[in-house]
Amino acid sequence: MYKKILVPHAGSPAGDEALKHAIHIAKLNSAKIIILHVLEDLPNLPLLIHQEQIQRIKQQMEEVEETMKKTMEKEMAERIQLCEKEGIKTDLKIVTGFPEDGILEIVKNQKIDLIVMGKRKKLKGIKRLMVLGSVSRRILEHTSCPVLMIDIEKK
Repeated sequence: MYKKILVPHAGSPAGDEALKHAIHIAKLNSAKIIILHVLEDLPNLPLLIHQEQIQRIKQQMEEVEETMKKTMEKEMAERIQLCEKEGIKTDLKIVTGFPEDGILEIVKNQKIDLIVMGKRKKLKGIKRLMVLGSVSRRILEHTSCPVLMIDIEKK
């Protein structure tokens, strides 16, 4: 039923729990897992800075982004090994932008059959029935494939 499972992962316990569920589902379906990490864009520079300063700052920002990407690749390598130890083919994708845009783009381009993702926010009272995080909500509203949301907090 499922051939490609997407696990958006921010390096958090919620992402690890989502990955455990995805591994279980992948084993049952002989599916491939794609782990996705989205690096959020660094802010734009104000227009009042001299061109020379802008170039220097942009170069520094690119270096920071590259360092962040390498750090996340190392961190996600452990998760990939966990999947491969279970006999599951796994790919890692690291993209830059808004998390929801990165997720939706991968779903579209990779023909994802299932998204397994952790829930980040936990509200109390009646609000918990009505509110999802902005990323979760956007994914649910705009994707064409099933989404499994994993809640790691105890009730």
